[in-house]
Amino acid sequence: MNLSGAASVNQRLFGNRPISNLFDTYYARLCYFAFTIINEKEDSKDIVQDVFLKLWKGNQQFESDIAIKNFLYLSVRNACLNYQRHALIQIKYTKTQLENTIDPGHGLENIIKAELIAEIQTAINSLPEGCGNVLKLSFLEGLKNEEISKLLGISINTVKTQKQRALKLLKLKLSGISYLLLLVILP
Repeated sequence: MNLSGAASVNQRLFGNRPISNLFDTYYARLCYFAFTIINEKEDSKDIVQDVFLKLWKGNQQFESDIAIKNFLYLSVRNACLNYQRHALIQIKYTKTQLENTIDPGHGLENIIKAELIAEIQTAINSLPEGCGNVLKLSFLEGLKNEEISKLLGISINTVKTQKQRALKLLKLKLSGISYLLLLVILP
């Protein structure tokens, strides 16, 4: 900014006072006022400076010093409230991001579990149709033997036999750890 521009800034009057005079008079007070609301010293200064910039750029006309003072305090208060709202949004966003991030300590464990479950699911899907249906209805959907018997139109003994056959086939298809996990997962 050239010197003539700086001079014109100081010559702009609000009421009957140049903005530099308003700044000198109210800056420290408004910074303290902002600090009492947001408890952040540097951000309080930024807010007050933004309010003075808004005043300087705006087309507001003030009838008295009281009107200017009211405008400044209300503008600072509103800017502080906006600052606090924005800070809350940032905190919620950060919290959400942290909750959605895989904990590095459990990352490998989660990957292994996912792979084991995928292996179990593939093995279950490769079972003969009768065994697979009974196993899925029993262990994945939680139906009792009687309910499976009625649903599929087979005897209760056939349901029990199909379950045992399915578990034997899965034991052959799955690695030791996958089979143990299957037994832990199944009710």
